[in-house]
Amino acid sequence: MKISTNKNIYDTMDHLFHAWQGRFTAGVSPNATLMAYYDWLLHLANSPGKQTELLETFFSQTMTFWLNAFNKVADPDSASAVETPIPDKRFKTVSWQVWPYNIIWQSYSLAEDWWQKATTGVEGVSTHHLDLVSFGSRQLFDFFAPSNFFFINPDVLKKTIEDKGANLYQGCRNFVEDRRRAIAGKGPIGVKNFKVGVHVAVTPGKVVFRNNLMELIQYIPTSKTVYAEPVLIVPAWIMKYYILDLSPNNSLVKYLVDKGHTVFMISWKNPGPEDRNLAMNDYVSFGIMDAIDAVSKIIPDKKINALGYCLGGTLLCIAAAAMARDKDDRLKSMTMLTAQTDFSEAGELMVFIAESEVSYLEDTMWNQGYLDTKQMAGAFQVLRSNDLIWSKMIHDYLMGERNPMNDLMAWNSDATRMPYRMHSEYLRKLFLNNDLFGGRFEVHGQPIVISAVHVPVFLVATIKDHVAPWRSVYKFHLASDAPEITFLLTSGGHNAGIISEPGHPHRTWQMCTKNEGDAYMDPDTWRETTPVQNGSWWVPWRKWLAKGSKRIAPPGVGAPDNGLSVLCDAPGGFVLQR
Repeated sequence: MKISTNKNIYDTMDHLFHAWQGRFTAGVSPNATLMAYYDWLLHLANSPGKQTELLETFFSQTMTFWLNAFNKVADPDSASAVETPIPDKRFKTVSWQVWPYNIIWQSYSLAEDWWQKATTGVEGVSTHHLDLVSFGSRQLFDFFAPSNFFFINPDVLKKTIEDKGANLYQGCRNFVEDRRRAIAGKGPIGVKNFKVGVHVAVTPGKVVFRNNLMELIQYIPTSKTVYAEPVLIVPAWIMKYYILDLSPNNSLVKYLVDKGHTVFMISWKNPGPEDRNLAMNDYVSFGIMDAIDAVSKIIPDKKINALGYCLGGTLLCIAAAAMARDKDDRLKSMTMLTAQTDFSEAGELMVFIAESEVSYLEDTMWNQGYLDTKQMAGAFQVLRSNDLIWSKMIHDYLMGERNPMNDLMAWNSDATRMPYRMHSEYLRKLFLNNDLFGGRFEVHGQPIVISAVHVPVFLVATIKDHVAPWRSVYKFHLASDAPEITFLLTSGGHNAGIISEPGHPHRTWQMCTKNEGDAYMDPDTWRETTPVQNGSWWVPWRKWLAKGSKRIAPPGVGAPDNGLSVLCDAPGGFVLQR
């Protein structure tokens, strides 16, 4: 007797089970984690040389530590004999240098160093598995850091004595308030002081185009003449656009407008379950290309300076390559901020990217139609757990203090979702397969290549970027045949380094231009030989942007004769979607 089966039913069972399971694993595949640890343990068990090295390190460090501990008991002022591998800012205060707290953190630091040695350099283990195991061990040690615990954190104990316990009372109130707001779906304390359209995103402008995916904002000129070529900004849809239009004092949009540039900004829709089938090609067609069409109608016969930030920069490069393939020459230049085109070395984010992990995440997204904001925020927080999780716990809940909310923090809490299909394509085609860099990525059924882009390119990367490491951004040089590539490396991280207005303290940058025919310079040599300049990177980039451009009378807002009437005031409606 033949038994009839329906594979779709069984596949659906797996999807539903993984989606349910993902609620308890924060979207992390347990199979991927178990396979990584199994791979590591099996190879470590079969590596007697590595085991001997670890044993020797263990006994050497243990003996040195205990001899130092006994010396400290006899003479607390004696010099420390323990050399901790890496300076740790968690234990830099004077209180941590006093016995017995110096012994506590030194033992922790030595144990952390030993485990780091144990989870690196094991021959035969796949690179991804070893990175995942090493990353996991660091997260575990970050959790058990002595600074996280009340009774062995001298700074917290000192604060408690000085405040007679009031810090712990206030810390409990902070904790309860944070949990209450999280359950209610409200933003963090103080976020109401940075309301979109009232306190942030206030540069005057009008929405001049809208489709089902984005709104296009045209900003009102503030000068009698403007540069002839407009600027089109493409933000990432993983973030709200107004990171580039925060408060008036640190708004890149306002800075450009005040300098005489006509600026257009894409404001992406915050997708819901109904948008589950939006694809990468849709973001190219209904995002960038529709925006370029609208800008060309408002300011005809002028080429466009396009700027893309983060994922928006990657998408802009895809669109520019497709335009070059199709003989569309409406771009004058392309600027990419912290945007990668090669994803083979995409930093610690790669620990979450493998076939098992992506498949598991797809099942989680399949059930709800999008990647939830909490899942994305959780992944980025884990990448910087010391700064974003544990230091906050100590500061807010043990010390009982609050850092005042600022505009960048408020923006960071205003997260967006990612459509199921688009995010799946993004992870598979870009991260897993590196199709864009390899010339295999298709736009409307035809492959594109980065080398087809023949406009001047300006790349901006940040030194402390954990999302788009600067050496990864630099790899654009390897695939490009652009007539001119200017690479600028600035201080700061993925977001704070970009928000670097003139007058911002402690900002530096390095910049060098590679013209067509110049020899390639590797990134480390580039950094060693390129002089460091003080100040904001906005200044040299804007000069580059205006180079060779004439000033003309400001264009009208919108183009009613071409079907582009003003729809509403900036910041529009999409940015307000929750």
